[in-house]
Amino acid sequence: MISITPEKIAAIEARKDELQAQMSLPTLPPEKFVALSKEYAELEPVAAAAGEVRRLRAELGVLSEMVEEAGSDADMRAMAEEEVAAIRDKLPAAERALAISLLPKDAADERSAMLEIRAGTGGDEAALFAGDLFRMYQRYADARGWKVELISANAAELGGYKEVVASVSGQGVFAALKFESGVHRVQRVPVTESGGRIHTSAATVAVLPEAEEVDVEIDEAKDLRIDVYRSSGPGGQSVNTTDSAVRITHLPTGLVVIQQDEKSQHKNKAKALKVLRTRLYEMERERLASARAGERKAMVGSGDRSERIRTYNFPQGRVTDHRIGLTLHKLPEVMEGGGLSDLISALVAEDEAARLANLDG
Repeated sequence: MISITPEKIAAIEARKDELQAQMSLPTLPPEKFVALSKEYAELEPVAAAAGEVRRLRAELGVLSEMVEEAGSDADMRAMAEEEVAAIRDKLPAAERALAISLLPKDAADERSAMLEIRAGTGGDEAALFAGDLFRMYQRYADARGWKVELISANAAELGGYKEVVASVSGQGVFAALKFESGVHRVQRVPVTESGGRIHTSAATVAVLPEAEEVDVEIDEAKDLRIDVYRSSGPGGQSVNTTDSAVRITHLPTGLVVIQQDEKSQHKNKAKALKVLRTRLYEMERERLASARAGERKAMVGSGDRSERIRTYNFPQGRVTDHRIGLTLHKLPEVMEGGGLSDLISALVAEDEAARLANLDG
């Protein structure tokens, strides 16, 4: 675990005081104030955790002295020893909370995210399951006040989606959803099954942090080939009779993004560029991560799409996350979005424990 010395705690609290003093300067330029405010917002919970550790350690020191000074006063000694025991019970949790707050942050954690769900093996049932997963994430997002904007959708004949892409906007979206990337498997009796047999189907989920324009430099004149054509499929008369669909090819990488859900060519181009920037940003993140790690290990949150990460068993009403061996017998609550919080919280805790263990090593 990260070494939490008194000097480190004092440095954290001193930096917080320094930021407060600098932000109160009347001559501070606006851009500097914004930068300091961001640092202060990030440091404030760390300083609070540090203050709690400092307070508990100080109380423990005072109470330990009281035990020594109690002498023959049995009542005083017993009272002090009881309080010492209570502080010693609280202190490890407070130190762990501070250590977690000091772990290196993923720069993308506070970003919005692009959610992509694709039906896998299982035909119509896989598409229905992809639709169920999309609704689950919509409900989870709604409960947190996040905004879900549909980017593109390829609906299946019997319901659900062959593929659906959406933007999820809000604070800390990627931090919460990044562990959802992977293969999700469902075991249930499909609506198309007349014999009552349980089938196994799958859908792939990918969660990518959304890029900002400053993250990815694109020279539209040199890097992009933009083709427009008439949309196919539903969308109204104007969709099918005007060149509103947009296909963007990123020439340096060969990435292709197609957008035709909107009636406006301008809106389709804007959505396609948003998706393209996000995918390019994720490619660069993966490249840098691979360069740092040498070879990516199989770990929680790796996002390896070939990895089966979770099974939803409808006959038994349970959901199992295979990465951490957690089974919850509350499948209906999970599919409604509320129970998903328990899975995500457990995955976050496991990730924090793994990163603390790596620091120990």
